[in-house]
Amino acid sequence: MSVSLFLAVAALLPWQAAAVDLFVRSTGGNASSPIMYGFMHEDINNSGDGGIYAELIRNRAFQGSAAFPASLDGWSSVGLAALTLQQRSPQASPLSAALPNWVRVTATPSQENNTTTAVGLANAGFWGMDVRVQNYTGSFFARGAYAGAFTASLQSALTGELLASVQVPSKLAAGKGNGWTEHAFTLIPGKAAANSNNSFAITFDAAGLDGETPFLDFNLISLFPPTYKNRANGLRIDIAEAIAELKPRFLRFPGGNMLEGDTLTTFWKWNETIGPLKDRPGMAGVWKYPLTTGLGLVEYMQWCDDMELEPILAVWDGLALDGTFVPQSQISEAVQFALDEIEFLTGDAATTKWGAARAALLGHAAPWRIRYVEIGNEDWLAGRPTAYDSYRAYRFEAFATAFGRNYPAIQLIASPSVFDDMVIPAPAAGDYHPYLTPDEFVARFGKFDALTTQNQTLIGEVAAVHPNGGLGWADGNTLMANPWWGGSVSEGIFMIGAERNGDKVIGAAYAPGLRNLNRWQWGMTLLQHAADPALTTRSTSWYLLASHEITHTLPVTDAAGSGVGPLYHVAGAGKDGQRIFKAGVYNTTQPVAVAVRFEGVAAASTATLTVLSGPDDAYGFNDPFTRVNVVNETTSTMVAGKDGVFAFSLPRLSIAVLETAAEKRVGSLRG
Repeated sequence: MSVSLFLAVAALLPWQAAAVDLFVRSTGGNASSPIMYGFMHEDINNSGDGGIYAELIRNRAFQGSAAFPASLDGWSSVGLAALTLQQRSPQASPLSAALPNWVRVTATPSQENNTTTAVGLANAGFWGMDVRVQNYTGSFFARGAYAGAFTASLQSALTGELLASVQVPSKLAAGKGNGWTEHAFTLIPGKAAANSNNSFAITFDAAGLDGETPFLDFNLISLFPPTYKNRANGLRIDIAEAIAELKPRFLRFPGGNMLEGDTLTTFWKWNETIGPLKDRPGMAGVWKYPLTTGLGLVEYMQWCDDMELEPILAVWDGLALDGTFVPQSQISEAVQFALDEIEFLTGDAATTKWGAARAALLGHAAPWRIRYVEIGNEDWLAGRPTAYDSYRAYRFEAFATAFGRNYPAIQLIASPSVFDDMVIPAPAAGDYHPYLTPDEFVARFGKFDALTTQNQTLIGEVAAVHPNGGLGWADGNTLMANPWWGGSVSEGIFMIGAERNGDKVIGAAYAPGLRNLNRWQWGMTLLQHAADPALTTRSTSWYLLASHEITHTLPVTDAAGSGVGPLYHVAGAGKDGQRIFKAGVYNTTQPVAVAVRFEGVAAASTATLTVLSGPDDAYGFNDPFTRVNVVNETTSTMVAGKDGVFAFSLPRLSIAVLETAAEKRVGSLRG
């Protein structure tokens, strides 16, 4: 990355603001949370299907609901074929109770010679498919009378160029109706496609059909590229790797509004997201598209395993986004549903019902560990005031009582925070979701300093989404279209304020995390993506929301007594004994001169200074289509001068980390 023109080390220039002279003591302070920074996932903006979930086929199982009726979306016919959506009938049973719909491919004879050739169906993917020289594993279920073979292929949707093709021996027999039969295959392209405008097809020879029933039925048509950590039914590599680069400490899932659902019957049901894909009915997503739930409870736990993340699991608490909620007379059913979910994950395979089910279903005899459970999501928002009244009156209490009896070691988190007009009974924590302007975030730098409640707080969702003093750019509303540098710096300063209070704050996560560039309902996201991995873009906020880990804070004395701002800071000790100083600069047009002295660190000691600065235009952002990164990162080795002072200058709108040489890692703020 380019070196910041504003960075000057050791020399203080005449036009700089007065120096901030800081002394960091070696003892005192408070403990810091071991999971301070994390990642929050919710299926918003096609962030699961068509996003981090690596499945390439769109509408693979023709799942439908009252909100999103089953359709042939994403599919088209190949050759002289007609596609029709089929549903359960006395004459034809579905693949499973969970997947009651399928597609019928009927061969249509030519009007000229009464013959047909290859027929079939093609899928456009999630606005295209990335095709390169690697193994693609696929499968489909077929039913009907057929003598012949199938062809699975990848081709350019623009030119028709064949990129990969493989013959799939048919498991169906001729002359009689066959039940649903699974076919598996592997595709290996001979070269990479020129772009992501590609499609997948399954074709077959119509001459091999029974003349009386010239059709075949298909369902659960799937195609996966290689996945992160080679997990079956796993995560898309480039997106997962971008998240892993942040070195997050926790994953909060499944969200978010997806947990609640739009109605009391359409919430995220954990038991419908486990097991074989043919037994997952999917759900009506709350962000205007259906979900396959291929990315389900087990896949979230495997995600945690593969990135060494602490799972923060949210359980449904009887609230829907339409404001309806479970009455007190029925709340025990919702509580038991949540307890069963925890037992499925953590129960002993030999002695518990759901632990045994986990072992039998997944072959996963060893239990997972769950230490944090959030009861609901944003109960202070949906249906307020009546629904929120029910949460404070009986819903949270019912869950807290049951978890205290069955899982007393689990840290419960209420979906409101102590700032949301709820007295949260200790030791339960709360969840704070600030979506603010940059000025508001900076003003909240000290929000947790004076907090005296016994409750800890999870900052489960945080983002600067509104500009100072005006409308945003997204669809004429107040949301900005992308994270921008000035907003990102304000988020970083707010996070520094939270880290000063690591004994009160469990952790913090930017939200939402992911957005498909082709279909989105929420502009501000940490990562943007499309079918083409080259468009996977780390926003300006991606560079700020992870940090070198502080195990405990250290008191800082300001010799000049200049107070808070324009430099906002925290200091602490790292796990390897290093001293760490973090700072953000805001509300100044000039660079800020900084002098930092750590107690016990002598003259001539060395430290690494990493500074993130941005463009002259505070509204600059990382545009996926220009692929220009506006974030400048500089790393330099510093030597302490007289009395062990590290002197440096920070530009306007910047974030910096200074670490003494005791650290084992040197480099990026993202380390």
